[in-house]
Amino acid sequence: MADELVHLSVERGVATITLDSPHNRNALSAQLRRELRAHLTTAIDAPEVRVIVLDHTGTVFCSGMDLKESKGAGSSDQGVNEFPELLQLIWESPTPVVAKLAGPARAGGVGLIAAADIAVAAEGASFAFTEVRIGVVPAVISVTVLPRLLPRAAHELFLTGEKFDAARAAQIGLINSAVPADRLDDEVRRYTDMLALGAPQALAATKQMLRRHPVSMADDFAAMLELSAKHFAGAEGQEGIASFLQKRPASWVPQD
Repeated sequence: MADELVHLSVERGVATITLDSPHNRNALSAQLRRELRAHLTTAIDAPEVRVIVLDHTGTVFCSGMDLKESKGAGSSDQGVNEFPELLQLIWESPTPVVAKLAGPARAGGVGLIAAADIAVAAEGASFAFTEVRIGVVPAVISVTVLPRLLPRAAHELFLTGEKFDAARAAQIGLINSAVPADRLDDEVRRYTDMLALGAPQALAATKQMLRRHPVSMADDFAAMLELSAKHFAGAEGQEGIASFLQKRPASWVPQD
């Protein structure tokens, strides 16, 4: 469909799900979230699909939540309320998921990457947890991101919101490899070819083994969602969103 923001194609056992909303940097709008969830479900349920690849069009993989939809909404109406289900769908997918980044990821986009089993980025891609700079908390994505990151790096990058490159993302465990842009397709294919050699039930059982956690993901998401939605709808969050949309410093940024 021409008005689709997410597309699904299947070829030789590989389901490619492509974010195609470049006009807003593939932000997690209500439509994009809805279509991404639908296509993920279709791919996971298809017995012929052995690997799922998360791809994108445009120069940005995903810029995070659609802040235009977040502006003025109460905590119960924030789009972030639907995000745990999406991340959990990727994280708990019995079919391996590979994230492919030709460009930057921010905030919720980094949560998608962390939820995937394997992530590969072009060397020119960049990352940032920008939430604190707009008065919100990277709470929901922390459920998938923190198991990936070195603790010192997590504290530094969550608290500062500093941008970092693909080489550092690989160094701290966020992605598996950073390669030149002209080798990105080959690197993704290298992983999908290897994953296709695994027996489907054995892969699913191995994924289940790897994600063992003393606290259930559902409980963790419930607690982090409450924290996230509260700050999205709070005074700081709304001021931060307004300043972002108006391209001005937030009220708490020191002025000369």
